Amino acid sequence: MSDDIITPPDDGRRGGIAPIAIEDELKKSYLDYAMSVIVSRALPDVRDGLKPVHRRILFSMSEQGHTPDRSYVKSARVVGDVMGKYHPHGDLAIYDTLVRMAQPFSMGLLLIDGQGNFGSVDNDPPAAMRYTECRLTKAAMSILADLDKETVDFRENYDGSEQEPVVLPSRIPNLLVNGGGGIAVGMATNIPPHNLGEVIDACLAYIDNPEIGLDDLLDFVPGPDFPTGGEIIGRTGARNALMTGRGSVIMRGKAAIEDIRKDREAIIITAIPFQVNKAGLVERIAELVREKRIEGIGDLRDESDRQGMRVVVELKRDASADVVLNQLYRFTPLQSSFGVNMLALNRGRPQQMGLREMIVAFIDFREEVVGRRVKFELSKARDRGHVLVGLAVAVANIDEFIHIIRSSKDPAEARERIVAKAWPAGDMMPLVELIADPRTVLEGETIRLTEEQARAILALTLSRLTGLGRDEIFGEARELAGTIQGHLTLLSSRDNIMGVVRQELVEVRAAFAVPRRTEIVDGDADVEDEDLIAREEMVITVTHGGYVKRTPLVTYRTQHRGGKGRSGMSTKDEDAVTRVFSASTHAPVLFFSSGGKVYKLKVWRLPVGTPTSRGKAFINLLPIEPGETITSILPLPEDEATWDQFDVMFSTRSGGVRRNKLSDFVQINRNGKIAMKLDEGDSIIGVGLCNAAQND
Repeated sequence: MSDDIITPPDDGRRGGIAPIAIEDELKKSYLDYAMSVIVSRALPDVRDGLKPVHRRILFSMSEQGHTPDRSYVKSARVVGDVMGKYHPHGDLAIYDTLVRMAQPFSMGLLLIDGQGNFGSVDNDPPAAMRYTECRLTKAAMSILADLDKETVDFRENYDGSEQEPVVLPSRIPNLLVNGGGGIAVGMATNIPPHNLGEVIDACLAYIDNPEIGLDDLLDFVPGPDFPTGGEIIGRTGARNALMTGRGSVIMRGKAAIEDIRKDREAIIITAIPFQVNKAGLVERIAELVREKRIEGIGDLRDESDRQGMRVVVELKRDASADVVLNQLYRFTPLQSSFGVNMLALNRGRPQQMGLREMIVAFIDFREEVVGRRVKFELSKARDRGHVLVGLAVAVANIDEFIHIIRSSKDPAEARERIVAKAWPAGDMMPLVELIADPRTVLEGETIRLTEEQARAILALTLSRLTGLGRDEIFGEARELAGTIQGHLTLLSSRDNIMGVVRQELVEVRAAFAVPRRTEIVDGDADVEDEDLIAREEMVITVTHGGYVKRTPLVTYRTQHRGGKGRSGMSTKDEDAVTRVFSASTHAPVLFFSSGGKVYKLKVWRLPVGTPTSRGKAFINLLPIEPGETITSILPLPEDEATWDQFDVMFSTRSGGVRRNKLSDFVQINRNGKIAMKLDEGDSIIGVGLCNAAQND
């Protein structure tokens, strides 16, 4: 026996294992995973606007009979059925999806009718699924309509034990109406909800004129319509998003300024932007007030109840309501942006679509669904007509049939003899022509019956063999003939099919359309506070004790001879007015402290007071250091472009002087800026403007 080892030829394999490059395997595996997430989990389908989990929930509830005319069932029952049959993922993921379809602040058109705690706009979590109950809404039934008429394809579920629809035959353009969001691998979608009536009007316009342009469609759908209401600022963002499928929409809550009591105003918030947490918004406002980033708010409370939303932002007496509201828009989620990315599956492929592409895809799908439904109903009508022809032949030749049945040893033999015999057509010809079934075999004046007809004849009851039964058969056949002819007429022309699609869309609009909830307003989303302040001449009064106020110049009206004058300010006994000057509300003012720092405020930010009021202390307006006082006040020209023409002259208690360019004080932070470094014990006693050209 040889000790030689037989070595197989080196063909690149070792023990049946072929070596491959790890880069190739990673690329292939990752692409397979990515496509699985994109197609089977994360992105909605443009046809029914649903992801697989939404579709499976609605289909399962329909299969279990949880329809609007039935009583509510526990959500846990629905979740269990969906998870066991169609969606082998976590129960919490299924329940969260079900909950969202029942939240009126999340969906433009509710698909689940929920009973119990399904969460709130304050981001409160829903009750556990064992407590809540649910059933389908009428809108969901429109999405599921005709599912049993072979209108869509079915596929096997995850273990091959059940069949589930690939897509639902939705009569509602659900993707545009309810929107959708999802994060896949390498791509994401974020589609806002739109108004159902507007979207259907656009669909009808496209059906009436397939060549309609995008601009004309945008006249019907000007932008999103969020279930929480609010406002959309500007039309350009929404328009661009609908044109290209990508863009940004500025959302803003609804707020109004109301007088709540004498000399007190409040901002009343009655709507917030879509997907904004109301409790988080209130907390954010309170946080900004504590940080003094928003000033002028005296009280904040949430008075929302079952009748609607109401958040009250009570203002201080001297606060400008317009300015505070503008700061709320700027610093809080009361104004937010919605990033639109209209990516969806179109026939199984992810595609970026605008308004027109989505409408075209939906209408093409509806045309296919209606066509398949008509063909299914035609097939069923012809099946019934085929049976009716056989029954009519049996009733017309009843004696012969009875003889064959009685002389046959079993039903199988009787069926064979019935099929083998040519039966006289007689007065059946008009009925045969009415049904127009291609399976009917005519041989001259005789008819050959099929196996199906023979089975139906053998299943006849004795009561159907009477003359009255014959009249019923002929009557049903005539009605059926009309139905068949109607189906054939629909299938004979695409325009007829599109007429049915159009009519069903009109019915959906009549059943579910609601007025637009989100108002689209023209304007700028980023408004400076100063733009909200009317330009008005003010008289600014400053006291030795550190109090300041502004009073409208018109308050000091002209007095005629004999007038008693008017008090300009009420002060303490040890206090006195040290400075009075006039300036526009938009004019900047520099405030120099004894420690050498400078602060800048516009006149409109100074407290408003009556001629007799004392005003507000500088320490409450400016972040001055302890022990420091405001020693000099310098009103400046409103136009900063002219500041290069001036210099600032400083004089100190020790006799020092210095000159700076006025343009050095253009940028001053809220915490101030060092204007002049002083020796210990020294302080600024005077500041003035001089012409820069004269001092060169």
